[in-house]
Amino acid sequence: MTPLMEAEMRRPHLPLAVGALTLAAAACAPASDTSTTTASPAGSAAASASASCSPASLPLVTPGKLTVGTDKPAYEPWFKDDDPSNGQGFESAVAYAVAQKLGFGKDQVSWTVVPFDSSFAPGPKQFDFDINQVSITPERAKAVDFSQGYYTVKQGVVALEGSKAAGATSLAELKDVKIGVQAATTALEAVQQVIKPTNDPSVFNQQVDAVNALKNKQIDAIVVDLPTAFYVTAAQVKGSKIVGQFSAASGSPEEFGLLFQKGSKLVTCVDKALGELKSSGELAGIESQWLTAAAGAPELK
Repeated sequence: MTPLMEAEMRRPHLPLAVGALTLAAAACAPASDTSTTTASPAGSAAASASASCSPASLPLVTPGKLTVGTDKPAYEPWFKDDDPSNGQGFESAVAYAVAQKLGFGKDQVSWTVVPFDSSFAPGPKQFDFDINQVSITPERAKAVDFSQGYYTVKQGVVALEGSKAAGATSLAELKDVKIGVQAATTALEAVQQVIKPTNDPSVFNQQVDAVNALKNKQIDAIVVDLPTAFYVTAAQVKGSKIVGQFSAASGSPEEFGLLFQKGSKLVTCVDKALGELKSSGELAGIESQWLTAAAGAPELK
């Protein structure tokens, strides 16, 4: 999703990235190496890391409170009832899950309004981290820091209710559907590599052209990233629905990251929390609850 598209999708309409991880391989000493080294006990290192990520040790905007930023209105399915503090909606649930891993109770989390465009502008921040569907990009990373990704953007299929495409429950059922998609996008690659339609998709220079073609029933469905699909159905095409969502097959996926002031020492601790949420399956469960079931966007396979 381009920054321009993201901005358009938030002003004044309804709603509408894992960042690159470096894998380091540890070198092993040859068996014949007889040199000796003094290593600190693993338990001591683990205890030190745990202590540095305890609430009392974290460099917070307000001592004892975790301050989280997001925009207002806070749209569904990312939030619920324009109230980030209720723990409902995908991003609200993610924020509280991270907070819990860091040792904060729900009453120790404070929310502050941060306009989308200003969240990744250079300068000091009045939040500990911001969560607002902000894609991790190299350009933004020059001004702010990002956590590892908490959501990998999927593709959404949008069709008019009652149409042939609207009833599809699998990718195979979309092969004979006339699909519209914007040129030079991840969505186009996903259509070609994953759906593999019988006929070439209709390719449009601008997304709005694809949307208008859907409105005029010149095509049966459009494929856009899922956040955009929520926006299209809520604000652009009356009587449309999200048929479902699916993952792109290859390439560099777009991912959302928690956003921090440049140089924040919180990033390491938050990355640790996100890693635990991923390995336990809790993060996937939150996504399934709020971006699949509640959002009416089933997985297409």
